[in-house]
Amino acid sequence: MRVRWLGRVTYDDALALQRRLHRDSRDNYLLLLEHPHVVTLGRRGSRQHLLVDVEALGGSVVETDRGGEVTYHGPGQLVGYPILTVPGRRGGGLADTAAYVAGIEEMLIGVLADLGLNAGRLHRHTGVWIDHDGLRPRKIAAIGVRLSRARSMHGFALNVDPDLSWFSRIVPCGITGLGVTSLVAEGINVSMREVVDLVVQRAGRTWASEDRIDRADVAHRLVPSDLARFTREAATGSEATEESDGLEESDGLAGESVTEMESVSEAEPEPVSPRLLGRLAEVQLQGDSHKPVPLKSRKPEWMRVPLNTGSTFHEVRSTLRDLDLVTVCEEAGCPNISECWNDGTATFMILGERCTRACGFCLVDTRHPELPDTSEPQRVAEAAARMKLEYVVVTMVARDDLTDGGAEAVVATVAALRQRLPGVRVETLISDLRGDPAALQTVFDCQPDVLNHNIETVARLQRAVRPSASYARSLSVLARAATAGLTTKSSIIAGMGETHDEMVQTLVDLHAAGTDIVTIGQYLRPSAKHLPVDRWWPPEAFTRWKEIGESLGISHVEASPLTRSSYHARTAADKAETGNAVVDSAGAVTGSGIAAAALKVVVT
Repeated sequence: MRVRWLGRVTYDDALALQRRLHRDSRDNYLLLLEHPHVVTLGRRGSRQHLLVDVEALGGSVVETDRGGEVTYHGPGQLVGYPILTVPGRRGGGLADTAAYVAGIEEMLIGVLADLGLNAGRLHRHTGVWIDHDGLRPRKIAAIGVRLSRARSMHGFALNVDPDLSWFSRIVPCGITGLGVTSLVAEGINVSMREVVDLVVQRAGRTWASEDRIDRADVAHRLVPSDLARFTREAATGSEATEESDGLEESDGLAGESVTEMESVSEAEPEPVSPRLLGRLAEVQLQGDSHKPVPLKSRKPEWMRVPLNTGSTFHEVRSTLRDLDLVTVCEEAGCPNISECWNDGTATFMILGERCTRACGFCLVDTRHPELPDTSEPQRVAEAAARMKLEYVVVTMVARDDLTDGGAEAVVATVAALRQRLPGVRVETLISDLRGDPAALQTVFDCQPDVLNHNIETVARLQRAVRPSASYARSLSVLARAATAGLTTKSSIIAGMGETHDEMVQTLVDLHAAGTDIVTIGQYLRPSAKHLPVDRWWPPEAFTRWKEIGESLGISHVEASPLTRSSYHARTAADKAETGNAVVDSAGAVTGSGIAAAALKVVVT
C-alpha cells in the first residue's frame, strides 16, 4: 500500500487524482491530506442542508459521487482517501460496501483508542462516535465511500482540531439533534503528524502488512526553536535585514558555459535567504550526516560542458533577438544550449521573462511581470518557420497574476504555430494554472501533441524547492491531462536532497497519474542565492532510474546528468508514441496522437 501524506490539497485536485488512481492504477493507495474549507454533497445530499451561504464565508460547495449526505472538510481535519482493490464476492455490491465501511470504522476506533479516547459506532448512523452508548453522542469521524469494479474511492474525515463552527452551518450527514466533536475538544492535544502516524499504522494492519507500506510525506514542520538559527547573521555572517525569497534581476549569465557560470558565482558571497534555508531544514532527513556540495567546489567531469558556438548557434540567437523572443534555454541557464542551438533547436518561453513564483532552483526573473504581449504567438510562429521546425516546445512562466494563469496565451501560441506551419507538432510545458479546472481544460482542448507539466522534485522536498506549488496538484494536472486523452510528460530534478528510494516513489506516482514521458537531470545551482547542490549523482544512477521508470510502465524515460525537460523532446515523444500504441483485438494499431509510423520529423 502506497501511503502519501500530501498536506493541504484542494478538493478538485484530490478528486482528479483519486479518479485516475481508481480507474487506471492497480496499486493500492492511501492519500492523507487536509482540505481548504469545503462542503461536499454526496449522492443523497440536499442543498437544503446548507444553512448559510458557505461560499460567502470563503468556502466552496462541491457535489460528489460518494455515498452519504452533506459534510464539511477543512484545516485541522485529517482526510483519508483509500483507493484500494477491495476483497469481496460482489465486486462492490452493498454487502461488500458495508463490510468495507465497517473496516474503516474499526480502523479509526483503534486510532482513537491509541490516543486514549473511547469511541464506537452508533446504530443506524455511519461513522465513529464519542459517547456512542451514552446520553450525548457526538461524531468525531465521518465516512463516505464509493465502490466500483471492486475499487474504492473517497473515504473518511477525522476531526483533529478543525473549526467546529463550520458544522453549525450545515446539517452534518443529514443528521439533526446530534453533535460533532474533535480530538482537541475532547481534551486530546495531539499534532496532526502524530495522528497521521497512528492512522498509517492502523491502516497497514487493516489493508496491508506493515512491512508492505511505501510511505512518502510532502512535509513536516520544525518547531520554532529549531528554525531560530536560520537568521541573516547565520546565513551570511552579517546583521543585514532578511531579504525575500524572490530573485533579483538576472546578472546576464544565461547562455554562458557551465565553466564560466561557475567561476563568476564563486566570486560572489553566499547570500542565501534565511527563509529558504529554513524551508530546506524543515525537510532534511533526520540523521543524514552528509553535507551539501560546497559552492566553490569543482563539478565532476560529466557535468562540465564547454560553450561551443557555431554558425547555426548564432543564427538561432539572431532569429530570437530579431523577433524579441525569450527562450528557456537562456533564462534557465540550460547547460545544453550549445548542443541544441547548434542543432537549430530552441524552447520558446512565452508570457514574458518574469515569473510570479520563486522556486528555490530556478534562475528565471521574479520581478513583477508585465502585461502579456498579444503579438507574441505570431512571433513564435515566425521564428519556428525561419528555423524550419517540425516539433516545437512552448513553455511558459507562471502567471498567477492573470485570471486564467496564461492558458489563453498558450492556446493562441499553439494555434499560431499550426496555422503558420501545418503539420507541426507542439509540446506545451505549462504551469499548474493554480489547478483551475476551466483554465486547464482550455489548454487540453487545443490538443497539444504533448502536455508537459513538471513535478520537479520528490514529495518531501516540495515545500523547500517550490513553495508556491504542490506535489498533489502537479499529479492532478497530469492525471487530468491523461484522462483527457493527451500524451503527458513530466520532469524530476535530481541532486537537491532526495534519496534513491524517493526518486523511485516519484516515478511510481507519475506512472499512477498517467504520465507517458519522464525526464530526469542533475540540478545545477544557478547562483549563490539558490538552493545548494546536495550531491552529484553519477551517470549510472540516471541509467538505473530510466530502467526502473520504464519497467513500471512509463513509455519513455530520458535520464542523464545533463538532461533537461525539453532535451531530446521530439525523440522522447516518438518513443512514447510507439510505447502507447496498442494492438486491438482486430489487429488495428491505435494510440494517442499520430501513429509513430507516420512521423517524419527532422529537428525538435
